[in-house]
Amino acid sequence: MTDHLENPDHRLKRLRFRGWRRGFRELDLIMGGFSDRHGAELTEPEIVEFEALLDQADQDVYAWIVGQAAIPEAFDTLLMARLRAFRPEPGQGA
Repeated sequence: MTDHLENPDHRLKRLRFRGWRRGFRELDLIMGGFSDRHGAELTEPEIVEFEALLDQADQDVYAWIVGQAAIPEAFDTLLMARLRAFRPEPGQGA
């Protein structure tokens, strides 16, 4: 788990790095692209939630985001709604 007292810039860089290096390209584009575009505006609770999502299995998170599986109650939040609505820009991450 990340130290919440960590320098905010370092923490955002860590989120971006982890978002882009899931090992599952489709999820990389969503999580990495979302963290690039919206990471700086996330609240502290949303950052904690995003970090918790990054700790979940790739296939599970992807299924929740694209609607292939029910979202667990703990992750059925506004942040998940934002992730589900997010669309990467063409050519992003290429």
